[in-house]
Amino acid sequence: MPEKRSFGQMTKLPSGRIRARYLGPDGVRHSAPYTFETKADAEAWLVDERRLLATGAWQPPKVRAKAASTKLTFEVYAESWLRDRPLKPLSRQHYGQLLNRYLYPTFGHLGLKEITPDSVRAWYALTGTNTPTIRAHAYGLMRTILGTAERDELIPRNPCYIRGAGNATRVRKVKPLTLAELETLVAEMPEQRQLMTLLAAWCAMRFGELAELRRKDIALSDQIVRVRRAVVRVGGEHIVQTPKSAAGIRDIAIPPHLMPLVREHLKKHVGTGKDALLFPGGEDGGHLNPSTLYGKGPGKRSKGYGFYGARAAAGREDLRWHDLRHTGAVLAAQTGATLAELMGRLGHSTPGAALRYQHAAQGRDMEIAKRLSALIQPATS
Repeated sequence: MPEKRSFGQMTKLPSGRIRARYLGPDGVRHSAPYTFETKADAEAWLVDERRLLATGAWQPPKVRAKAASTKLTFEVYAESWLRDRPLKPLSRQHYGQLLNRYLYPTFGHLGLKEITPDSVRAWYALTGTNTPTIRAHAYGLMRTILGTAERDELIPRNPCYIRGAGNATRVRKVKPLTLAELETLVAEMPEQRQLMTLLAAWCAMRFGELAELRRKDIALSDQIVRVRRAVVRVGGEHIVQTPKSAAGIRDIAIPPHLMPLVREHLKKHVGTGKDALLFPGGEDGGHLNPSTLYGKGPGKRSKGYGFYGARAAAGREDLRWHDLRHTGAVLAAQTGATLAELMGRLGHSTPGAALRYQHAAQGRDMEIAKRLSALIQPATS
């Protein structure tokens, strides 16, 4: 039986797959050109079709498919653009998802010259209103692709010029950990993950950098950790690559108070070979998955375990693993480190990137105020 909806229908077929269709403004019932494996995929197609109707860019699916075969469409050009770019695997996957989910349904069938500023503004007004970061990424990708088309002289002018549309205001304000919260968090983590948590905070390292650390990357005599690689998970496969940017290849000084813990961890939890992972995901010695690190959150019958349980014990259920990197930036800034020094420690190539990780730590502003008053105390005493 078709599922009743405010727009369109979804029907489960004998094969188990889902058919999606809707009644168009031409009075004809239009079906998706293919069936879907899940209801969520069928739902997404119907949402995209409804958006086309709302923006005035709708054409019957069969008409769009035929037009795409006879002209240089945005989808055809974007696919070649994506194929020719030297991108990291995770970036390539992310761009592909943005194109398929947010851009192709509206613009994929259109010729490059048919995309107008009005259609871009209408799409932007209706797309991703609850996910501003994703919308900014999708808009930025489209602007970049069409900028290349403009340089290739395929279009007279890039139609994407909405001021500020490529920049998303941070919806969630990151609150760095206090030292007391960090101490509790570490104590509640599984023993084999405690050093990883400490390095994430005190050395401001990314998850992918930590998950790929090997015994050979720790220089005990120099008290440094060498970041030369990172690992990402794409399509269920772990891929080892260079860090996010050239600046990501760096040597990070380990705070001296962590060195006894580093030596103990190497002795108890790391294989003897130089290529043994510092923080393996399981008994097989393979890479750690984020889901394994996070574990399970607290429930009515359990206090939870892994990072979920530890952050609950620290009273910081808002905390994400990446927020430990923010904490590390604040701790380093409190020592008086310059912006250039922070950039080197965090592995950033531009000041703007490093500044995004700066926060006013609790109590720090009052300390500044006290020091300002101290400047005039000799004159007033």
